[in-house]
Amino acid sequence: MTDNAFIDVDHAQCSKHRQSICGDVVLSHRIKEEGRVLAVLSDGLGSGVKASVLANLTAAMALKFASTRTDTRSWAHSIMDTLPICEVRKISYSTFTLLDLDEHGSLRFIEHGNPALALLRGAEEIELERSVITLERWKERLIYHGRLVLEIGDRLVCCSDGITQSGMGQAAMPLGWTREQTVAYIRELIKTAPEISSRRLAKTLMDRALANDGGCARDDISCVVMHFRVPRQLLIMTGPPFVPQRDFELAQAALTFPGRKIICGGTTATIVGRVLHRPITVDLSRADTGMPPPATMEGVDLITEGALTLAHVAQLLAAGTTVDRLPANPAGDIVRLMLRSDIIHFIVGTRINEAHQDPNTPQELDLRRNIVRRIVSLLEEKYLNATSVRFI
Repeated sequence: MTDNAFIDVDHAQCSKHRQSICGDVVLSHRIKEEGRVLAVLSDGLGSGVKASVLANLTAAMALKFASTRTDTRSWAHSIMDTLPICEVRKISYSTFTLLDLDEHGSLRFIEHGNPALALLRGAEEIELERSVITLERWKERLIYHGRLVLEIGDRLVCCSDGITQSGMGQAAMPLGWTREQTVAYIRELIKTAPEISSRRLAKTLMDRALANDGGCARDDISCVVMHFRVPRQLLIMTGPPFVPQRDFELAQAALTFPGRKIICGGTTATIVGRVLHRPITVDLSRADTGMPPPATMEGVDLITEGALTLAHVAQLLAAGTTVDRLPANPAGDIVRLMLRSDIIHFIVGTRINEAHQDPNTPQELDLRRNIVRRIVSLLEEKYLNATSVRFI
């Protein structure tokens, strides 16, 4: 990703009532070296285990083929040859929508069987031009594809028919919620909250579809949102520089960074405060969280203890704790800021902290740089954040 553009992708899902496994599958992958993000939503026929297996197969194949830029027609043939036709309903056992977007806004999309992809520019829907791929052996299976260049702020929304067919049979929705009503609802959400995140938009759509079904989903419900926008940046500084001569460099980074800032470590905070002539105030009202209390400094969003807190951050990220369930302690505060950011920069001081050389200290506190590497790996692989690390 660049400092000017970021691809924010997220999704929300709900299984059909009384089904423990969702028959829809969403897979996403960020190819960091190419500045690309891929996302696939596949809807298996029916629900439960069988639908999930077939949807997983379809999504994994589509993601693999798309990541290697294989010719669309050839890999579409491979998927269709793999997926059987339902003998009763005469339709594919799995549908899919693929989104392939790069940091320059170049989009490729491919659709088979799902409700049509929607492009929102602000609160207005932009009509997408599509071409049809017809396959020699599968003439009845229509695959649509298209290419275009997005503008900063554009959103892409795709969903399974569990959303567009929710509420079907009710007096107010005899044919279900329909794609038109779904898009109208999205437009109103964006008008009300122009900066709504992909995570929140996807969950709000899922919740509305579930409400249409009276709280008991009649089908698997899935929604994927991709937002091409100016990135929200976060800087995390932890550890003193290897030599004191670089203290000014650390403080200057805190002063000039164009985003939110966190300092992890008392020594690190003291260095920044000394160079910038800014006092540090400990927040004693939060001294009962089971962790060292946070502190405040002008121009810095959060100051916490160092390695211990970062180790807890890694645990929370690995557990996949949602924002509304994060603990009310400094580690939870850091994860909240991470999940509300797109590009997360780390500046890691490499001076050895004698406090962490005690042989009785837990292994995960060995060196902060190793904890940071684990956090970076989780952010990139599990949350699709862009990251950078600089050691000083």
